[in-house]
Amino acid sequence: MVSVKDQKLGLYSQGELKKQFTISTSKFGIGDQPNSYRTPLGKHEVIAKIGHGLPTGAVLKSRHWNGEVLKPNAPGRDPIVSRILWLRGMESTNRNAMNRFIYIHGTTEENRLGKPASYGCIRMGMKDVVDLFNNVGIGAKVVVTRNPLPAGEKIPEAPLPKAEVVVAGMSEDAQPVDPKKAGTAAPAASGIPTDAIPIGPANAVHAKADKKEAPVAKGKSTKKSSSKNEKITTGNRRVSSMVAHG
Repeated sequence: MVSVKDQKLGLYSQGELKKQFTISTSKFGIGDQPNSYRTPLGKHEVIAKIGHGLPTGAVLKSRHWNGEVLKPNAPGRDPIVSRILWLRGMESTNRNAMNRFIYIHGTTEENRLGKPASYGCIRMGMKDVVDLFNNVGIGAKVVVTRNPLPAGEKIPEAPLPKAEVVVAGMSEDAQPVDPKKAGTAAPAASGIPTDAIPIGPANAVHAKADKKEAPVAKGKSTKKSSSKNEKITTGNRRVSSMVAHG
Protein backbone atom coordinates (compact mmCIF):
# COMPACT_ATOMS: atom_id res chain seq x y z
CA MET A 1 0.00 0.00 0.00
CA VAL A 2 1.19 3.52 -0.86
CA SER A 3 0.25 6.48 1.34
CA VAL A 4 0.37 9.87 -0.40
CA LYS A 5 -0.09 11.59 2.96
CA ASP A 6 2.81 9.79 4.69
CA GLN A 7 4.96 9.34 1.56
CA LYS A 8 5.42 5.74 2.65
CA LEU A 9 5.02 2.34 1.03
CA GLY A 10 4.00 -0.57 3.23
CA LEU A 11 4.53 -4.24 2.42
CA TYR A 12 1.80 -6.36 3.99
CA SER A 13 1.36 -10.10 4.39
CA GLN A 14 -1.99 -11.46 5.60
CA GLY A 15 -2.89 -8.04 6.92
CA GLU A 16 0.33 -7.63 8.89
CA LEU A 17 2.76 -4.79 8.06
CA LYS A 18 6.10 -6.48 7.34
CA LYS A 19 8.17 -3.58 5.99
CA GLN A 20 7.79 0.08 5.14
CA PHE A 21 9.83 2.31 2.86
CA THR A 22 10.10 6.04 2.31
CA ILE A 23 8.90 6.93 -1.18
CA SER A 24 8.02 9.89 -3.39
CA THR A 25 4.80 10.41 -5.35
CA SER A 26 4.06 13.09 -7.97
CA LYS A 27 4.87 16.73 -7.31
CA PHE A 28 1.87 17.54 -9.53
CA GLY A 29 -0.60 15.86 -7.19
CA ILE A 30 -2.93 12.90 -7.70
CA GLY A 31 -4.97 11.94 -10.76
CA ASP A 32 -5.13 9.69 -13.83
CA GLN A 33 -5.54 12.09 -16.72
CA PRO A 34 -3.14 11.46 -19.63
CA ASN A 35 -0.16 13.84 -19.73
CA SER A 36 -1.02 15.11 -16.25
CA TYR A 37 2.16 13.70 -14.59
CA ARG A 38 0.02 12.86 -11.55
CA THR A 39 -0.01 9.72 -9.41
CA PRO A 40 -3.26 7.73 -9.77
CA LEU A 41 -5.17 6.59 -6.69
CA GLY A 42 -6.93 3.27 -6.13
CA LYS A 43 -6.24 -0.40 -6.71
CA HIS A 44 -3.48 -1.50 -9.07
CA GLU A 45 -1.65 -4.70 -9.83
CA VAL A 46 1.91 -5.48 -10.88
CA ILE A 47 1.88 -6.60 -14.53
CA ALA A 48 5.65 -6.71 -15.17
CA LYS A 49 8.93 -6.82 -13.25
CA ILE A 50 12.01 -5.47 -15.02
CA GLY A 51 15.67 -5.48 -14.04
CA HIS A 52 16.10 -8.86 -12.39
CA GLY A 53 19.77 -9.53 -11.65
CA LEU A 54 20.99 -6.05 -12.58
CA PRO A 55 23.35 -4.21 -10.20
CA THR A 56 21.88 -1.68 -7.80
CA GLY A 57 21.90 1.70 -9.53
CA ALA A 58 21.72 0.25 -13.08
CA VAL A 59 20.19 2.87 -15.40
CA LEU A 60 17.03 1.65 -17.17
CA LYS A 61 16.19 3.61 -20.31
CA SER A 62 12.95 2.55 -22.05
CA ARG A 63 12.96 -0.45 -19.68
CA HIS A 64 16.39 -1.65 -20.84
CA TRP A 65 19.75 -1.35 -19.09
CA ASN A 66 22.02 1.04 -20.98
CA GLY A 67 25.14 -0.23 -19.22
CA GLU A 68 25.45 2.63 -16.72
CA VAL A 69 25.48 2.22 -12.95
CA LEU A 70 24.98 5.32 -10.80
CA LYS A 71 25.41 6.03 -7.13
CA PRO A 72 22.76 7.67 -4.93
CA ASN A 73 22.33 11.43 -5.45
CA ALA A 74 24.48 11.49 -8.56
CA PRO A 75 24.66 15.19 -9.53
CA GLY A 76 22.55 16.31 -12.46
CA ARG A 77 21.01 12.89 -13.06
CA ASP A 78 17.43 11.73 -12.47
CA PRO A 79 16.94 8.47 -14.41
CA ILE A 80 15.03 5.32 -13.51
CA VAL A 81 17.44 2.91 -11.80
CA SER A 82 17.73 -0.58 -10.27
CA ARG A 83 14.26 -2.09 -10.81
CA ILE A 84 10.82 -1.42 -12.33
CA LEU A 85 7.45 -2.74 -11.19
CA TRP A 86 4.93 -1.74 -13.86
CA LEU A 87 1.40 -1.03 -12.61
CA ARG A 88 -1.99 -1.53 -14.22
CA GLY A 89 -5.05 0.26 -12.86
CA MET A 90 -7.94 -1.99 -11.82
CA GLU A 91 -10.61 0.71 -11.49
CA SER A 92 -12.28 3.23 -13.79
CA THR A 93 -10.52 6.05 -11.93
CA ASN A 94 -7.03 4.68 -12.77
CA ARG A 95 -7.57 2.84 -16.06
CA ASN A 96 -4.88 4.92 -17.80
CA ALA A 97 -2.08 3.94 -15.40
CA MET A 98 -0.53 1.24 -17.57
CA ASN A 99 -0.51 3.31 -20.78
CA ARG A 100 0.90 6.26 -18.81
CA PHE A 101 3.81 4.02 -17.74
CA ILE A 102 3.18 4.39 -14.03
CA TYR A 103 5.92 2.42 -12.26
CA ILE A 104 7.33 1.77 -8.84
CA HIS A 105 11.04 2.30 -9.55
CA GLY A 106 14.37 3.26 -8.06
CA THR A 107 15.69 6.81 -8.17
CA THR A 108 19.10 8.44 -7.81
CA GLU A 109 17.49 11.39 -6.01
CA GLU A 110 17.27 9.66 -2.65
CA ASN A 111 17.65 13.00 -0.87
CA ARG A 112 14.20 13.98 -2.17
CA LEU A 113 12.39 10.90 -0.89
CA GLY A 114 9.75 11.57 1.76
CA LYS A 115 8.08 14.38 -0.21
CA PRO A 116 6.27 14.58 -3.56
CA ALA A 117 8.92 14.92 -6.28
CA SER A 118 8.12 12.50 -9.13
CA TYR A 119 6.42 12.90 -12.49
CA GLY A 120 3.65 10.44 -11.69
CA CYS A 121 5.55 7.29 -10.69
CA ILE A 122 6.26 6.03 -7.20
CA ARG A 123 9.96 6.46 -6.49
CA MET A 124 11.99 4.40 -4.05
CA GLY A 125 15.59 4.22 -2.89
CA MET A 126 18.00 2.23 -5.06
CA LYS A 127 18.32 -0.65 -2.58
CA ASP A 128 14.77 -0.43 -1.25
CA VAL A 129 13.23 -1.09 -4.67
CA VAL A 130 15.41 -4.19 -5.05
CA ASP A 131 14.14 -5.43 -1.68
CA LEU A 132 10.52 -4.85 -2.73
CA PHE A 133 11.16 -6.42 -6.14
CA ASN A 134 12.40 -9.61 -4.46
CA ASN A 135 9.37 -9.87 -2.18
CA VAL A 136 6.42 -9.40 -4.54
CA GLY A 137 5.36 -11.23 -7.66
CA ILE A 138 3.46 -10.57 -10.83
CA GLY A 139 -0.16 -9.90 -9.92
CA ALA A 140 0.68 -8.37 -6.53
CA LYS A 141 -1.92 -5.79 -5.52
CA VAL A 142 -0.89 -2.17 -4.90
CA VAL A 143 -3.31 0.33 -3.37
CA VAL A 144 -2.51 4.04 -3.58
CA THR A 145 -4.43 6.05 -0.98
CA ARG A 146 -4.64 9.61 0.32
CA ASN A 147 -4.86 8.24 3.86
CA PRO A 148 -2.07 7.42 6.31
CA LEU A 149 -0.42 4.02 6.05
CA PRO A 150 -2.40 1.50 8.16
CA ALA A 151 -0.54 -0.10 11.05
CA GLY A 152 -1.94 -3.47 10.03
CA GLU A 153 -2.79 -6.48 12.14
CA LYS A 154 -2.11 -10.11 11.41
CA ILE A 155 -5.25 -11.91 10.40
CA PRO A 156 -5.68 -14.84 12.82
CA GLU A 157 -5.91 -18.25 11.24
CA ALA A 158 -9.27 -19.93 11.56
CA PRO A 159 -9.17 -22.71 14.18
CA LEU A 160 -9.61 -26.24 12.94
CA PRO A 161 -13.01 -27.75 13.80
CA LYS A 162 -12.98 -30.13 16.74
CA ALA A 163 -13.60 -33.77 15.93
CA GLU A 164 -16.94 -35.06 17.17
CA VAL A 165 -17.11 -38.44 18.86
CA VAL A 166 -20.29 -40.36 18.06
CA VAL A 167 -21.21 -43.29 20.31
CA ALA A 168 -23.64 -45.80 18.87
CA GLY A 169 -26.18 -46.97 21.43
CA MET A 170 -29.56 -48.65 21.73
CA SER A 171 -32.65 -46.55 22.21
CA GLU A 172 -34.79 -47.17 25.25
CA ASP A 173 -37.68 -48.66 23.28
CA ALA A 174 -35.48 -50.93 21.13
CA GLN A 175 -35.94 -54.69 21.67
CA PRO A 176 -32.87 -56.94 21.94
CA VAL A 177 -32.43 -59.40 19.10
CA ASP A 178 -32.32 -63.09 19.84
CA PRO A 179 -28.98 -64.40 18.47
CA LYS A 180 -30.74 -67.62 17.35
CA LYS A 181 -33.12 -65.58 15.17
CA ALA A 182 -30.52 -63.17 13.89
CA GLY A 183 -30.19 -65.00 10.58
CA THR A 184 -33.87 -64.57 9.68
CA ALA A 185 -34.67 -61.27 11.36
CA ALA A 186 -33.24 -59.03 8.69
CA PRO A 187 -35.07 -60.49 5.67
CA ALA A 188 -38.41 -60.48 7.47
CA ALA A 189 -37.96 -56.91 8.62
CA SER A 190 -37.08 -55.77 5.14
CA GLY A 191 -40.20 -57.27 3.64
CA ILE A 192 -38.25 -59.69 1.41
CA PRO A 193 -39.48 -63.32 1.56
CA THR A 194 -37.00 -65.51 3.36
CA ASP A 195 -37.09 -68.10 0.60
CA ALA A 196 -35.83 -65.45 -1.83
CA ILE A 197 -32.62 -64.96 0.14
CA PRO A 198 -29.71 -67.02 -1.18
CA ILE A 199 -28.30 -69.40 1.38
CA GLY A 200 -24.88 -68.19 2.43
CA PRO A 201 -22.57 -68.98 5.32
CA ALA A 202 -24.71 -66.94 7.72
CA ASN A 203 -27.89 -68.84 6.85
CA ALA A 204 -26.42 -72.29 6.23
CA VAL A 205 -26.90 -73.49 9.82
CA HIS A 206 -30.57 -72.53 9.90
CA ALA A 207 -31.22 -74.03 6.50
CA LYS A 208 -29.67 -77.32 7.53
CA ALA A 209 -31.66 -77.39 10.73
CA ASP A 210 -34.95 -76.77 8.92
CA LYS A 211 -34.38 -79.39 6.24
CA LYS A 212 -35.94 -82.79 7.04
CA GLU A 213 -34.50 -85.83 5.41
CA ALA A 214 -36.89 -88.50 4.18
CA PRO A 215 -36.66 -91.91 5.99
CA VAL A 216 -34.70 -94.52 4.14
CA ALA A 217 -35.91 -98.15 4.00
CA LYS A 218 -33.36 -100.67 5.01
CA GLY A 219 -31.97 -102.85 2.30
CA LYS A 220 -33.07 -100.51 -0.45
CA SER A 221 -30.84 -98.10 -2.26
CA THR A 222 -31.96 -94.51 -2.50
CA LYS A 223 -29.87 -93.89 -5.60
CA LYS A 224 -31.68 -93.63 -8.87
CA SER A 225 -29.92 -94.79 -11.93
CA SER A 226 -29.79 -92.24 -14.63
CA SER A 227 -28.20 -92.08 -17.96
CA LYS A 228 -26.81 -89.08 -19.69
CA ASN A 229 -28.61 -90.21 -22.81
CA GLU A 230 -31.96 -91.83 -22.01
CA LYS A 231 -34.35 -92.90 -24.69
CA ILE A 232 -38.08 -92.60 -23.92
CA THR A 233 -40.73 -94.10 -26.13
CA THR A 234 -44.05 -92.31 -26.35
CA GLY A 235 -46.56 -93.85 -28.65
CA ASN A 236 -45.00 -94.52 -32.02
CA ARG A 237 -42.32 -91.78 -31.55
CA ARG A 238 -39.00 -92.22 -29.87
CA VAL A 239 -37.80 -89.09 -28.00
CA SER A 240 -34.18 -88.62 -26.98
CA SER A 241 -33.64 -86.56 -23.83
CA MET A 242 -30.35 -85.09 -22.79
CA VAL A 243 -29.45 -84.51 -19.16
CA ALA A 244 -27.97 -81.03 -18.84
CA HIS A 245 -24.87 -80.50 -16.78
CA GLY A 246 -24.20 -77.08 -15.39
